[in-house]
Amino acid sequence: MPARSDVPSSDEDGESASIVRPYSWTGGRTTSDFQLEIETMVSAGEELHAGPIKAEYQDVLALCERPRSVAEVAALLGIPLGVAKVLLGDMAERGLLEVHATAVVAGDHIPDLGLMERVLGGLRNL
Repeated sequence: MPARSDVPSSDEDGESASIVRPYSWTGGRTTSDFQLEIETMVSAGEELHAGPIKAEYQDVLALCERPRSVAEVAALLGIPLGVAKVLLGDMAERGLLEVHATAVVAGDHIPDLGLMERVLGGLRNL
């Protein structure tokens, strides 16, 4: 019988592709008590926690040694944005991640002008 192309196979490094569905990482939940936007920056918490840490949490902590946006974490892990929001929210509640304030004009949810200028400058440098 020919091999199916949609079945996960080993990559070049010999590691097999994960067959765990991302929604199983969140216990099937689609929301978190922590409100995170796609541009919210998160980084690994300063405190070390005793005891075992879930494998997916370890993956996130490795990515977040430097601040990353929720969208970046989702993309780098290859998981849907909604799953990333729940996963990161759970980690923030446990103190594993620090959530950095998003620069917006108070109450209006309009990005800060300084932030928009930095983004524009970054785009011009590309």
